[in-house]
Amino acid sequence: MRKSFMVAAVLIFFLFFLPWLWGEEQGGASLPEGGADSPSVPEGDSQLPEVPDAVHDSGTMLRVKIGESVEEMDLETYLQGVVRAEMPASFELEALKAQAIAARTYTLYKMEQGENANHPEADICGDFACCQAYQSEEDAARAWGMSTAVYENKIDRAVAETDGQVILYEGAPVLAVFHSSSAGATQNSGDVWQNSLPYLQSVDSPEGAEAVPNYYSKVSFTLTDFKERFAAQYPTANLSGSPSNWFTNIRQTETGAVLSLEVGGVAVSGTELRTLLGLRSTTFTISFTDTEVVFSVTGYGHGVGLSQYGANVLAGEGWTCREILEHYYTGASVGVYEG
Repeated sequence: MRKSFMVAAVLIFFLFFLPWLWGEEQGGASLPEGGADSPSVPEGDSQLPEVPDAVHDSGTMLRVKIGESVEEMDLETYLQGVVRAEMPASFELEALKAQAIAARTYTLYKMEQGENANHPEADICGDFACCQAYQSEEDAARAWGMSTAVYENKIDRAVAETDGQVILYEGAPVLAVFHSSSAGATQNSGDVWQNSLPYLQSVDSPEGAEAVPNYYSKVSFTLTDFKERFAAQYPTANLSGSPSNWFTNIRQTETGAVLSLEVGGVAVSGTELRTLLGLRSTTFTISFTDTEVVFSVTGYGHGVGLSQYGANVLAGEGWTCREILEHYYTGASVGVYEG
């Protein structure tokens, strides 16, 4: 009897405690580029409503263009790939859940818009410049190394625990755009793009240099290089004389994002100049030397909608994914959308 008890005890140890020790050993061994230190994973209740069987992610099939091929997969699989690619897996679980809901909402919004001219053969694609970035489980494993099991578990939870949840405004999915980090506040959609949407308005965002890698960056151009780049796009610009006279009538938001300016007498938006010069955001200042033009930039991305690093800071302060999303998407709510 005693021998049988000892055998049973050994089996229980191997079945339950060794996997736990193995998981602890792997956690935080390597982080994806741009990741923060691996925080604790909260178990908080996000108070999300129950989802009818008809709208579960596993029941929605998509045609996804990945590279040059089109793959058929369910929404759950696609969202796992988007969250892997779009947000560091080291982030707080509630931030990852907010990203999963935003990605789900963006996908449904795009599908409701109908055929996309960039990929008429597919519902959505894995190109971040067109839709959302996508990373396969295999590619993520190569990047995560020993942390793969821990990170993949977090990604799976982020998608599964928000199954079917969507950001809604007046009962319909919003255009749930997101970006990496803001400079104190997000941007009004109308200041960045042509249309101003009521749920994409400027709100405070808490991230700063202590939370965001490369929060401050600088881009320098020789005077000749800048003149050639700008004149190629705007040939009527007058870039003679001192560079201190090239940039005039600069309009900025309260947090420093450049709305518009004139360069050599040509009016351009902050977004247009950012794109032309490859700046990380439109929150920049301009300085000069005898030989260079220097752009000092804060934050990363277009600045509209969910700030990913801001979401991670808020999650670390105890905010749920629902609270995070309803903060960044003004007047919207998280709920179930049955189409």
